[in-house]
Amino acid sequence: MSALDRLPSGRGDRALLAGVACLLVGGLFALTPLQADLPSALYVFVEVGITFVIYGMLVLGLDLQYGHTGLVNFGHVVFFAVGAYATAMLAAQDSFSGIALGYPWPLALLVGVIAAALLGVVVSATSIRLRDDFLAIVTLATAEIFHSIFVNFEGTFGGNVGILGVPRPIAALVGDADTRLIATLLVLGGFTLITLAVVTRLTDAPYGRVLRAIRADELVTRSVGKSTITYKTQAFVYGAALAGFAGGLFALYNGAVAPGFFTIQVTVTVWIGMLLGGAANHRAVLAGLAIIMGLRLVSRFGLSVTPVSGDVFAAFRLLVVGLILVAVIRYRPAGIWGDPQELGVDQ
Repeated sequence: MSALDRLPSGRGDRALLAGVACLLVGGLFALTPLQADLPSALYVFVEVGITFVIYGMLVLGLDLQYGHTGLVNFGHVVFFAVGAYATAMLAAQDSFSGIALGYPWPLALLVGVIAAALLGVVVSATSIRLRDDFLAIVTLATAEIFHSIFVNFEGTFGGNVGILGVPRPIAALVGDADTRLIATLLVLGGFTLITLAVVTRLTDAPYGRVLRAIRADELVTRSVGKSTITYKTQAFVYGAALAGFAGGLFALYNGAVAPGFFTIQVTVTVWIGMLLGGAANHRAVLAGLAIIMGLRLVSRFGLSVTPVSGDVFAAFRLLVVGLILVAVIRYRPAGIWGDPQELGVDQ
């Protein structure tokens, strides 16, 4: 019996089946003459949807770390960036700047996941014993350090220009723009649904109950013979690997990576989505992320009909998001769909 077979089936089965179905349908669009006709008015919705499913893997990894284990990671974007840069550096061909080794993209994606996981091992080995606030500072500092490295080491990482010439597997198979967008959304959405199924089965297993026990009271969990440091390290590395996988897929979708794609704003977005939906509930954190992404999409249209400048409107958008988050924390501190009893908060 494999390790996956020992995990309980149930809530993750439908997500797994839906993910496989999305991959199959996306493969049909990519590998056959089947074409999709997408109205131009829907382009922006599909593009935001693609960003959402990539960020969805990020928020699922973060929810495993914080929602289930209580690890405060304010530098989640660094693992996203490392996965993207490792994939890009190995797979890129004829980049204008930075390293471009030209290896096959599946190998590059695998190395990107491993690189992010190894960074997670290093960060957890040095910092996992710290209290929540200190761990948050360390992870945030790690993200800022790596962002500075990506900007300043131009010969290796391409500086502000980044690394270009990253292969785009779906774009290479599909010439039609409409079909390419639909196939990309389906394939990446399939990966996100499969990720949802895996983390759901993991956290529904006895392993997940140990993680939640650590979040509730680490001392009590240690007193019954559980190695809390080992469990916390594993959860942190799993979340980092998921972020690296999302980063690799982003590089292969976008065809380029640059420091501007991996700012603190990414971490803020997934954190707000998780807290808004309800930590420790995988579907809820995805729904919360969808709300935040939806607000950003609506604000694009709002900018076109308002007389204010782009900078003023951007500040107003951040104000609205902040007010929404404050209201949720004030009146539903467990999130919109979160369980107050599970998280140990007063509703």
